[in-house]
Amino acid sequence: MNKKGFIFDLDGVIVDTAKYHYLAWKKLANSIGLDFSEEQNEQLKGVSRVHSLEKILEWGNRNLSEKEFLDLMNKKNEDYLSYISTMDESEILTNVPQVLSFLIENKQPIALGSASKNARAILEGVNLLDTFNAIVDGNDVSKTKPNPEVFLNAANVLQVKPEKCIVFEDAVAGIQAANNANMISIGIGEKEVLKDADYVFKDFTEISSEFLSSLINEERNVLK
Repeated sequence: MNKKGFIFDLDGVIVDTAKYHYLAWKKLANSIGLDFSEEQNEQLKGVSRVHSLEKILEWGNRNLSEKEFLDLMNKKNEDYLSYISTMDESEILTNVPQVLSFLIENKQPIALGSASKNARAILEGVNLLDTFNAIVDGNDVSKTKPNPEVFLNAANVLQVKPEKCIVFEDAVAGIQAANNANMISIGIGEKEVLKDADYVFKDFTEISSEFLSSLINEERNVLK
């Protein structure tokens, strides 16, 4: 049996926390007199909290002191945590459990590679914390996607070479990070947006066990 490393992003791949980020960022923006749209929220996917707030302030042409900036970041995270504290297994995206089960049954190591600093809390809430062989999140890295650090760290923990890893991502920056790590990139979302991915599926219902078997058994130059 071939051994590959399967690495999953969290937000928008395993669970849809984008809606909670949107609510928290919107509440924050409105609190300082700025508008914030769902379209703008799309641009914050896969982006760190610091860079997200910087973007919001830039869009609103606002400057804050360092203390005000830190206070807002903390407030956003408090609001976000209050939203995600209610999450349960019903929030796992369709067919994700089946894909994870197939990989486990086929003795493939799986990891989480996420920018979120709340990844462990979310996985615990949806009862998936013990499913992963490795968890690398925003607390474990210093560079954000498209830098490949989070995926390279995950591969290292799994003890699988980067070129034998497969990444599932929903964000452009995440696909770029996977490609920068020399890993197979699988986009979850729209082909027009994730055009740099090696493969794109609208969601996990489109991913068959036959396709997963081919990822496990084929060598990289055949898959690419």
